[in-house]
Amino acid sequence: MNPLCYHNDRWESSFNRERMANVIVGKLNASNTKFAIVVARFNSFVTKPLLEGAVDTIVQHGGDEKDITVVHVPGSFEIPIACKSLAESKKYDAIITIGAVIRGDTDHYDYVCQNAISGISQISLETSTPILLGIITTNTIEQAIERSGSKAGNKGSDAAIAAIEMVQVMRGISGEANKLKKVAG
Repeated sequence: MNPLCYHNDRWESSFNRERMANVIVGKLNASNTKFAIVVARFNSFVTKPLLEGAVDTIVQHGGDEKDITVVHVPGSFEIPIACKSLAESKKYDAIITIGAVIRGDTDHYDYVCQNAISGISQISLETSTPILLGIITTNTIEQAIERSGSKAGNKGSDAAIAAIEMVQVMRGISGEANKLKKVAG
């Protein structure tokens, strides 16, 4: 039996939570939350609808556009350095990355994808700031368009959902840590 089941657009455990003393679940509530969105200008015909999807999703879940900072960078390769500065500023609860890397005839695609994704992951771990991956990597322009608001949904919106949830999870973890400090102290 699979211990995880999909219910009401959320992954939830199939065991009885009320028996559990400590369960942390991220709710989809973006109110009182500051987001930074780092968006690549390269392939803007794809990144613009991804950005719009991310912003719309944050607002639909109670966020305020005034609490969203958008940072434009040349391309996906430059996203990690902007994320590092934003995360180190400690002004944002989460950072969403938006980019589109489309395979071409050279190895450039592989280098950009690998470096952008590993850089984002490393910065997130180093700073304990949720940095969500909204960089799409596709083989064709058609696939990129599909992922930016047509057949395959909007991956910018998906990244925003994950950002909202991770902020709540991190707040839950922080709250649990503070409770333990009070008990131990």
